[in-house]
Amino acid sequence: MPPRTILTQRQKRLGSELRRMRTTAGVSAEYAAGLLGVDRSRISNMESGLRGISTERLRTLACNCDCTDETYINALAEMAEPSRPGWWERYRGSLPQGFLDISETEAYAVRLRGANTVHVPGLLQTSEHAMAIFRAVIPQLPEHEVALRLAHRSERQSVITRDNPVPYVAVIHEAALRMQFGGRDVSRGQLKHLLEVSERDNVTVLVLPFDQGAFPGAGQTVVYAEGPVPQLDTVQIDNSHGPDFLHSDGQLAKYRAQLDLLEGLALSPERSRDVIREIAHQL
Repeated sequence: MPPRTILTQRQKRLGSELRRMRTTAGVSAEYAAGLLGVDRSRISNMESGLRGISTERLRTLACNCDCTDETYINALAEMAEPSRPGWWERYRGSLPQGFLDISETEAYAVRLRGANTVHVPGLLQTSEHAMAIFRAVIPQLPEHEVALRLAHRSERQSVITRDNPVPYVAVIHEAALRMQFGGRDVSRGQLKHLLEVSERDNVTVLVLPFDQGAFPGAGQTVVYAEGPVPQLDTVQIDNSHGPDFLHSDGQLAKYRAQLDLLEGLALSPERSRDVIREIAHQL
């Protein structure tokens, strides 16, 4: 098969893990090519995600790279298996690649953690709140583009409402709760929705109040997606140009520590709901 022309975040991640496995073991690309019976360029394409790798070859490579972590190897083998296209593929060609990558990352996570300081997290937004955000984009989006983004965001939220939903811990700064995107009525509806969704067994909403003062990552939106093994965790950072995905050991450790601290600084779930009710009552 020819090399892929469009790469998903999951395909890129598998490739980077293959490269890390090989280089950590001190195995050259030439040796790996000979081991797997392919040419040198095929190894490069596998490690960039341009080409897939069979589970048999993956296990052969892992064995000869002295990788003995069976749980990790099995998780990589699952990533290498051909899979049915996710629902987000319906938006390919209509929405930016980053939207699809976010959906894919959330869909394969076993647990999600996040911190937001200005916006309510996308997974917890009402359509009216999301619409106000999308309509504030510069340059202004045409209405059909707004509709596409709303439909995509609604489908994204199924990850926390489906059967066997993903556990989700959301730290939301008080500033985000007081931002009146769409006006008072929309904001009041958004806060009511937060209260309702926070009662779900798999969703924990923690409010970080103004009086906690300084904290790491102020102004930054962070989502930490836990994989089937810690080595496959992913951090997603929002930027104006689209999401960035981080997964080096140092980056994962940094953002785990940051979220641990924020969750410790935040109010309890019960007190958080009280604060949300208080803010809604003030609108």
